[in-house]
Amino acid sequence: MKKAGILNRHLSGALAELGHGDGVLICDAGMPIPNGPRVVDLAFRAGVPSFAVVLDGLLAELVVEGATAAKEIQGANPAVSALLENEFPDLELVSHERLKELSADARLVVRTGEARPYANVLLRCGVFF
Repeated sequence: MKKAGILNRHLSGALAELGHGDGVLICDAGMPIPNGPRVVDLAFRAGVPSFAVVLDGLLAELVVEGATAAKEIQGANPAVSALLENEFPDLELVSHERLKELSADARLVVRTGEARPYANVLLRCGVFF
C-alpha cells in the first residue's frame, strides 16, 4: 500500500501511464466529458473534492509544461482564475467551446466535484529531465 501521494488506485495508475505531451483535463462536475480519454471520476458531492484540492494533488505528481483554460473563467470564477494564473504564469486562454474541442484529444480526464463555473484546465505533460 502506498503511504503518500495519490492513493486512488485508478488515478495513480493512470498518471503512471502518461508521457511527454499527453493531455490531462481536470474538470468541474458540469464539464461535458468527451468520448475517448480515460476518465477517473472523483466527484462525490457538489464541491467535493474541490478543483483546487485535485489540482494541487496532481501538480505534486506531474511535470507540466503548459496549461489551457477557458477565458470565460476570468469573469465567472475569479478565485479559480487567480489560482490558475498563479500556478501557470503562461496560462493559455481560449474560448470554452475551444477548450471542449481540445479536451477530446486528452489522454486522461479527472472529474472533480467542483460546482463553480469554468473550473477546468487542460494540462500538457512535460518531462522531468
